[in-house]
Amino acid sequence: MLHTVLRRRALGESVERIQPDLHPTGKRKGHGPSVASIYRALTEHEKAQAYPEAVEAAQADFTALRQRSATTPTSA
Repeated sequence: MLHTVLRRRALGESVERIQPDLHPTGKRKGHGPSVASIYRALTEHEKAQAYPEAVEAAQADFTALRQRSATTPTSA
């Protein structure tokens, strides 16, 4: 979905014009994303492009937390 939105925005189309043409698959099949969801996805994409080091650091931190929680025994 994001690729389609980015491509069409580059051609000058508005999000409101693109939104009706988006058709997700899977459990949301038939229910396209809202305009707000598209804008959120665009914002997150722009942040990732602007701050790639921060995204990589956050992903590394998340992976470390998951590994730590997987190896920590739980009390029963």
